[in-house]
Amino acid sequence: MHDMNTLRGVDLNLLVVLDALLAERHVSRTASRLNMSQPAVSHALGRLRHLFDDPLLIRRDGQLVASARAIEIIPALTEALRQVRAVLGPEGFDPAKERRTFRLAMSDYGSAVILPDLMRMLRDVAPGIDLVMTQSSREAMLRQVLDGDCDLALGVFPVLPEGVETAQLFTESFACLVDRGSLGGRDRLDMDSYLARPHVLVAMKDEPSAEIDAALHAIGRARRLAVILPHWGNAPRLIHGTDLVLTVARKALALYEHDPALAVFEPPFAIPSFPFVQGWHERRRADSAHLWLRNAIARVSMSV
Repeated sequence: MHDMNTLRGVDLNLLVVLDALLAERHVSRTASRLNMSQPAVSHALGRLRHLFDDPLLIRRDGQLVASARAIEIIPALTEALRQVRAVLGPEGFDPAKERRTFRLAMSDYGSAVILPDLMRMLRDVAPGIDLVMTQSSREAMLRQVLDGDCDLALGVFPVLPEGVETAQLFTESFACLVDRGSLGGRDRLDMDSYLARPHVLVAMKDEPSAEIDAALHAIGRARRLAVILPHWGNAPRLIHGTDLVLTVARKALALYEHDPALAVFEPPFAIPSFPFVQGWHERRRADSAHLWLRNAIARVSMSV
């Protein structure tokens, strides 16, 4: 209640800046988000620090982190802005006029599946929205969301830290890719033939393909990995003219479903399907442009 009373005495525009600063943890990104100049945001931060008699954001290891006082303010700030928006109605948002850069973290699988349709939509209805893509491990992507270094993380996240919200985009399953000529007239591999062959694994350094090998381990089997790659993009190219087997998320193989030189088929053992989600920091929940982008991604995901 004390924080709510304090916030009621602060200029509404300053509250909006504070909300964006605590979400972005970066002066220039806050300026871009609010269509303000960087000096104006820095001046507003100075006024906020004076009003609250607290630094609010502290530089640590090259990044801005919220002070203990700022963390205490967040719930009351969120509620105060929610009440204002409830009275004034939703913020006006025109995607055709929006000028903003969003930072998305995802693997090259996510980029291949989501990005083409998303970019066509953005160029058609929101040409002023730009995207910057990054790729790292699941844990690192979620850390970027929490630190304000990215707006959205898309992928498979079995464990979520506090403060990250998610929405499922689709359910994915696995499929196998082999050179069709190596099948000897068959259309797939049985279990023994599958395990007799060398395999291609796509995995980040600290992120083994747990789903596939855990399913094999559960039935007392194991496969030989002939090559491990950090990126999906080159993996299918290794299959032509070899006896290698690639087992990956099925949507990643859409381009090869009708390739006469390659065969796509279901794995000869059960591998649990998994949800592909987008995740964001809870502080961005009410950001109208951010919400619009999340909804746009959800729409294009329905057709992949």
